Amino acid sequence: MRKTIAGMISVFAVTWLLAGCSGEGAGGGNERTSHSDDPNTTAQTLSVLTNRVDLIENGTMDRYAERFESEHPGVTVEFQGFSNYTSDIMARLSTLNMGDVLLLPANMLAEDLPRYFEPLPDEMFDSIRFDNYKAVNGIRYGIATGVATVGVVYNKKAFERAGILELPTTLASFYEACEKLKKAGITPVFLNYGAQWPMKIWGEELVSYMAGDADYLNKMASTDEPWAVNNPWGHSMQIVKTLIDRGYTEQELVKNQWEISKRKIADGEAAMYLNGSWVIKQVIEAGALPDDIGFFPFPYDDGPKRFAPLAPDWFAGVSKYSGSKELAKEWVEYFVTQSGYVEDEGFLPVKINSKSAVLPQLEQFLSFLPTFVESVPPSDRLLKIAEKANVSLWSGEYIQEWIASTDLKGTFKQYNERWRQARQQVEGS
Repeated sequence: MRKTIAGMISVFAVTWLLAGCSGEGAGGGNERTSHSDDPNTTAQTLSVLTNRVDLIENGTMDRYAERFESEHPGVTVEFQGFSNYTSDIMARLSTLNMGDVLLLPANMLAEDLPRYFEPLPDEMFDSIRFDNYKAVNGIRYGIATGVATVGVVYNKKAFERAGILELPTTLASFYEACEKLKKAGITPVFLNYGAQWPMKIWGEELVSYMAGDADYLNKMASTDEPWAVNNPWGHSMQIVKTLIDRGYTEQELVKNQWEISKRKIADGEAAMYLNGSWVIKQVIEAGALPDDIGFFPFPYDDGPKRFAPLAPDWFAGVSKYSGSKELAKEWVEYFVTQSGYVEDEGFLPVKINSKSAVLPQLEQFLSFLPTFVESVPPSDRLLKIAEKANVSLWSGEYIQEWIASTDLKGTFKQYNERWRQARQQVEGS
């Protein structure tokens, strides 16, 4: 078994490096001073838009920029952060106020990428995973910034205090663990409902790998009724509703507690997240001892087979309206392959045959022998129907509404009708 797990770790780290979602925090900006003292050097500012406001606020982005600036005399890198990137960036795109470098919106049509983004050079994608994920007619517009899977990040000390001796491997045992944690005065699961964007983890992400079908979302474009209480969408929502109804989640659900939640998981006041593997590093940075944090596949049902996702994190690209396109391309390649961001944040690298170390928590995750489902790009057909139906995929917004619904079946019926009408409009256009 030890050899098998070791072999899987090697495969996972070298052959199947893919990624999940970055954390998003409160919005803000950052201005920095160039390091060049050469009066003959032409000053140049590079504007970078990101979801990682936490890294702006704690100075990590400044550290990445310092090396880049030292290698590019006269250049100053400025960062702008957004609290809910998926929603916020679309407003910026509508005004073409996109900075120089930005993350590609997850719900943007592939056919629209050439309107907003500059083609990236082919050599940037040498030995890179998900190289054609954001490509149109063979031209690439974005490069993945990391790779992750999704599972339960938990505090081992909290489990010990609650008397949990074995990690849950079925949904029934997961609920039993939650009950023990609740009785011990520990918040079992922190949903981060109020932050909104984490709800996509219970939506698009969970249903795709729970079904064991990477193309599950794209197949929604071929039906008038994608949502039902007895399919993966309904099953996922019922799990969340059960957690809330039994008092297994945080209080003040509507409040954005993203940053607070990391500290509560770190000190054991709360026990678990369902989140991307990237959050492990953030919980440790919030004060947890590395050995106190573990990671296991989410037991979404009582069956013996367990699926888990492998997916790219956000894709970085260059604005078509940038006045510094070549410099912006250099920053993108530097940030993904040289800055240390991928390793610092606990991602798996996107570069094939990378020698980066695998987190011990990922080794623990692999010991459960999950079957990995590799992410595929959303089809334009799916995205067009969703846009017509006013369903903002990957934003978490409509998932909030569904969780709060007292009649999930009725809510699904309303959304299915919107979807049906949207399909007719798209197919007839």
